[in-house]
Amino acid sequence: QVQLVESGGGLVQAGGSLRLACAASGRTFSNYQMGWFRQAPGKEREFVATIMWSGGSTTYADSVKDRFTASRDNAKNTVYLQMNSLEPADTAVYYCAARRNVLERFDYWGQGTQVTVSS
Repeated sequence: QVQLVESGGGLVQAGGSLRLACAASGRTFSNYQMGWFRQAPGKEREFVATIMWSGGSTTYADSVKDRFTASRDNAKNTVYLQMNSLEPADTAVYYCAARRNVLERFDYWGQGTQVTVSS
């Protein structure tokens, strides 16, 4: 059974940084794509970034490009989201997700971690 556990959220001032982690367990993820999503109060969940376990290629939403960086540590089965130059608009619950390949939907989700950016 796939388990995804996020950590690293918190309260930070605008302009600050946080690093989120997503520890994955339950199977071999070598061909999986991992995703980061977020949901702000009263808004739909939105895409933030993706990273492939194999090769590490990444994609980003325009709103976070050049500020956020996704990475992975294969030995620890953990993916990260480094968030710099945080803005109040980045305040949301951040979720980690996984899918078997880019043609499938994200079937596995973590419980989420709260990120709050104060102005």
